[in-house]
Amino acid sequence: MKIAKEYRWEMGHRLSFHGGKCVNFHGHSYKARVTLEGERDENGLLVDFYDLDKIVAPLVESLDHSFALNAADEKASAAVAALGLKTTQFDGETTVENLSAWMARKIRDAGLPANIKGIAVRVYETEDAYAESSERW
Repeated sequence: MKIAKEYRWEMGHRLSFHGGKCVNFHGHSYKARVTLEGERDENGLLVDFYDLDKIVAPLVESLDHSFALNAADEKASAAVAALGLKTTQFDGETTVENLSAWMARKIRDAGLPANIKGIAVRVYETEDAYAESSERW
């Protein structure tokens, strides 16, 4: 059985390695689809959506209207610090691939119910471009 819920936020970032426009500060209207897989409990639920929100909503709030920073990107770090912007630090580039893996790991490690046996997090950077990270245990 699978269930899914979508979350949205606005966030800025840059790709310090990029040879094109994405080296510049810019932002996206992100959307994440969190899918959980497992066996239904005695009530027929995989997980209550309210309980999923208690895990995912704080992650989304930490990202919303923040600037995602690669901790090793000294130029961007200095610029956003000088402006006093809300930031979210990442160990690595702030690609949509890394973001989806980060979110999946954070949700998995938050203490999902024992009946959950897998997760997939699909993060849309634009309306038609996404990365998905998934794992089963």
